[in-house]
Order: sequence, then C-alpha cells, then structure tokens
Amino acid sequence: MSYAVGSLIAARGREWVVLPDSTDDLLLVRPLGGTEDEKTGLYLPLEGESIRPATFDLPDATRPGDYRSCRLLRDAVRLGFRSSAGPFRSFGHLGVEPRPYQLVPLLMALKLDPVRLLIADDVGIGKTIEAGLVARELLDRGEVRRLAVLCPPPLAEQWRDELHEKFHIAAELVLPSTVNRLERDTLLGESLFDRYPYVIVSTDFIKAERRRAEFLRTCPELVIVDEAHTCASGGTTHGAQHQRHQLVADLARDADRHLLLVTATPHSGNEAAFRSLLALLDPSFADLPEDLAGAAREAERRRLAERFIQRRRADIRAYLDTTTVFPEREELPDQGYKLTIAYANLLERVLRYARETVAAPTAGTSTPRYRQRIRWWSALALLRAIASSPAAAAATLRTRAATADSDSDAEVDEIGRRTVLDLADDASMEGLDVSPGADTSEGDEGADPDGGPDDDRRRQHRRLIEMARAADALQGAADAKLQKATAVVRELVKDGFAPIVFCRFIPTAEYVAAELRRTLPRDVEVAAVTGTLPPAEREARVAELGTAAKRVLVCTDCLSEGINLQHSFDAVVHYDLSWNPTRHEQREGRVDRYGQASPSVRVVTLYGLDNQIDGLVLDVLLRKHRAIRGQLGISVPVPVDTNQVVEAIFEGLLLLERQGSQSTAQAR
Repeated sequence: MSYAVGSLIAARGREWVVLPDSTDDLLLVRPLGGTEDEKTGLYLPLEGESIRPATFDLPDATRPGDYRSCRLLRDAVRLGFRSSAGPFRSFGHLGVEPRPYQLVPLLMALKLDPVRLLIADDVGIGKTIEAGLVARELLDRGEVRRLAVLCPPPLAEQWRDELHEKFHIAAELVLPSTVNRLERDTLLGESLFDRYPYVIVSTDFIKAERRRAEFLRTCPELVIVDEAHTCASGGTTHGAQHQRHQLVADLARDADRHLLLVTATPHSGNEAAFRSLLALLDPSFADLPEDLAGAAREAERRRLAERFIQRRRADIRAYLDTTTVFPEREELPDQGYKLTIAYANLLERVLRYARETVAAPTAGTSTPRYRQRIRWWSALALLRAIASSPAAAAATLRTRAATADSDSDAEVDEIGRRTVLDLADDASMEGLDVSPGADTSEGDEGADPDGGPDDDRRRQHRRLIEMARAADALQGAADAKLQKATAVVRELVKDGFAPIVFCRFIPTAEYVAAELRRTLPRDVEVAAVTGTLPPAEREARVAELGTAAKRVLVCTDCLSEGINLQHSFDAVVHYDLSWNPTRHEQREGRVDRYGQASPSVRVVTLYGLDNQIDGLVLDVLLRKHRAIRGQLGISVPVPVDTNQVVEAIFEGLLLLERQGSQSTAQAR
C-alpha cells in the first residue's frame, strides 16, 4: 500500500506523518509533534514492520471532560495536526494563501543552515510574503525564537501590518518616536531587543554608533533586511551607506545568524556593490569571477543559485499549473510640450547663471576647492527645479543651498548626491523632496574683481530674487507643462482610471494638486501627499482618497517605495522625469503589481520637447531604460551606475568652466 505525502500512519506504537522523498518501499516519516531530529525511515518489505493508516477515536459523549480539557483538544486539532500534517509547520498560522512561486524561497531556505538568502524578485511579485513565509516557518520549527526586520522608516508600519495580518506575528516598531516608550518597560540591564522578541527597526536609526553596539549584542537570530541594496558597499569609508553596510556586515559575521536580504534592485550597475551584497550571504562570493558562463563555472553557479533567487513576471505568470494574473501595462506615447516664450526666457537666464557660477574663479588660494563643488551642486539643483515647475524654481532660488554649510569635498558630494540625484541606494526618501536651494552667496569667499566679497554676495542674492519673482509670474497659464498634465489627467479620469501624478519636489506637488482641484470636474477628489506628512498620515490620506468614486493622487517619491497602491489606483503620470530610470519602475510598481483589480494600468510620461535639461540628460537615461526593457520584452529596472552619472555631470560642468575661462581670456 502506498501513502501520500502528508498522510498520517501508525507504526511502532506511535503516529507519524509521511514526508517528501518517500518511495513505495521506504517511507520517510516524522512523529506527530516531533522535531526534525526525530525523522526516520520505515522499510516496508522488512518482515514484522506493521504499518497502517492512523486512526483516532471520536470523543466519548459520556465523558465530556471539563472546559480546560476541551480547549486543549480544540487547540491540538487546530494547531498540532494542522501544522504537522505536511512538510511545512507554519501553514496553520498563515492569513494568506501563498502562490506556488512564493513557496520557492521557503523551499530553498529549508535546505540551508543557517538560512542566508538574497530574494530579488521583480517589483510587485510579493517579496514581503516570501520573506514572511521563511520567518514564520523558522519560528514554528523552533529554529529561531526572535525576529528583527531592518527597513527604511516609511516602510516600518507596513511591515508591522503585513506580519500581523498575514503571519500572526505581533512585532513592535523600533523608531526614534517609539524607542523611549519601549525602553520604559524594560528591566534594569535588559535590552528592548531582549524584551520584545519580534521587532521592526529603522535601519538609519539603529546604524548610529550609540545604538549599534547594543543591537549587535542582543540582535535576534533571524534578521530580514528590506531594501537591501541600500546596505551594499558604496566604495567609500564614510557616509550613511557605509554605516548601513558595516551594520549588516557585522550581523553577518555571526555564523549562526539567519539572514534574508530583500530587494527588487540588487544590481545598480556597480559590480563591487553587488559583490558586497553577495558576500553577506557567503564571504567566498566576494571572489566569484565576473563571468560565470560556461561549463567550467557550473560549480560556482550552483553555489550562488542556492542562495540567490530572482524572478521576473514572465517567469512566474504560469508556474506549476497555476496562472498568476498581472495587469497589462499600457505605456502611452510620451506627452510632449513646448515651453512658453516667457518660460524659455527664464530657463535661458537660469542656464546663463549656472554657467557663470561654475566658471567664476575663486578668490586666490584661501578659498578651499570645495567652494567650487558647492557651486556645481547648487547649479544642478537649480536646473532640476526649473525643469520641474515655477513653484519649485521659486522656492529653490529663495533657499540657501543644502551644500553651503559643508566643510569638505566628501561632505559636499554626499549632500549634493542626495539632494540632486535620484540615487537607488538611499535607504529612505525622507527629506529628498524638499526644495534643494541654490543660494551659495552667504559665506562664499569668491570676490568680484571690481568689488569686495560683500558686493559680490549682494549682487548674486539680488539676481536670484529677481529670477524667483520671474518664476512666480509663470505659474498657471504660462506653464505649458502644467497645462499638458491637466489635459492628460482629465483624459485618464474620463476613461475611468484613477491616476497617481509623481512629482520630484514638494512645491511642485502642491502646485499641481491646486491646479487639478481648480480645473477638474467637481466630482473628482484630488489629494496631495508629500514628505511634509509623517508616514502614518500619508497612509491615512491615501486610504481616505481611495473611498472617492473618482480620485487623483498627487505625490512625491515619498510614495515610490514600500506602500501598496494597487487597490485604489491604476495609472501613473510621471510629471517629473527621474535622473535614475529605476525610480520610474518603482513608481509604476506601486500600481502595476499582483492584486491590481484593473486588467490594465496606464503609464504616461511628460517630456519637454524644447527643454534643454530634459533633452540633454534625462532623455538619454529614459530612452536607454526603454530600449533595454524592449529588448527583453519584460519590465525590469535598469542598472544605472550613479557614480558614472555624477562624473559625467562633473565633466560637463568642468567643460562649462573651461569655456567660461576661454571666453574671459578672449574678451581680455
């Protein structure tokens, strides 16, 4: 007689559950309620081996027992048998029905000791569920008792809700706003990580030196690192990314610790950063050759495949006779617009100012080189703002540059990259949507040949204010980009879509939302969500907007990661192009994901036909992004080496500086 996997049998005086890999002659079994260490094999042809289906007597109505015994019986049936009657212990605790492809990381994890996995599935496939399945199984098997999730602060509450609703894991949030409350309940000498077995921790909060040592000492046995690409080594020995990498690397040094790395963008184009992620799984992966093709490298490929899984949607649409439905993405033709004469004139003034600022000489040897770099970054910030909206341009022209108070090249570049470039390795979008600022006049030692430093600073400040007033005058009818976006959104709403309009800066989002409220029909609800709101209020505002029959959400990239918007929205408008094409994929992934009720989602990109900033820089990145996606026939984030982008921009600015110096020499 053959027994199916998961069936219950009676042999040798006890009950067993049949495990996978059993054959007609040999049954691999585990005792009910037993551990993995108690697995054994039953050889059926062996004489005297008596095996039969397990049976259990029905309760005796004449012996009902008391309340406690009845409750124990109920719990035993619900939890004991349900979790033991199969290869997985955790299925009795799940509040979600996993798709077959989502079980693959779990099966991989059960073959590893310790569990070290890099889960790099595409956006919207369900990496959170895959990581949660592994965590729940390890907890139910008794292999771990505690769990920590490291994630960017805006994703913490979503992780807490997902763990609670889908896996019945009640986790505490360890954030700057909650840590004091949690520590009040600890005993003398007790860490909050000892007190609370399941925690969700802000990566940026815990990486600080004051908290880091305590976390390393009391860290749980299982750690999930979300947005793991932000913890890759950036090739520097300072800064936030280096601190995050050092924290996770120190956690990985414990050979017994289970580690799950989760990211949709494991490779940003920087091979060294990617190898640093792999080395967290196994230190020997740092020495893997770049080319793993060919029969000679099969052993290395197999070792890597045991710990690294990456699937695209095309890989899992049909898997194990199960079809997973994803919406079809309709990318409409780019909606081009031409600048009005007044806007083009202001853009030309801003470009002229940027050229002159970069080319202006510093005052002798007393001015450090970093002053020149401050000018470079402030010029880039201003160009980004003027390409976004008159509101963002005016705010930037009136604001002091974020890099102006830096005192070293490294600090200037770090702040500049965070402020200007849409880097894929930022752990959080917090604070990145504010107006970057362009005024470097205060404290700048550069002097005009015909006047002192004070006169030069006053002239520069006056010039910025004049351009800011010109930008104020362009809001509304003189802004062709805004008018084009309004027409696009109106058509989407008319066709029955609920769009999200992604902007780069807070002033732009508020400016666009105000115009849409004014021009769209009165039955269309419009809401703006930016980094000015804390994460909880963002989710509340999005949820409230989702109840409206017709709705439009205007937001910054504070919503481009982590939050699921597919239940209320089904279209994306890129109001501002990103300097990193991966950001476009992240935005679209908020609605183009599993669980989207609409059969299709629409994507619209606004593009300045005569905007030099869009045309010279962003067009190249966007077209490269689309070309690669078109060749593959699927949606994939494009690896972009942001360091190369930075160097290319610096080379362009240096060229402007040399041209300015040559023009000055010729004039003389």
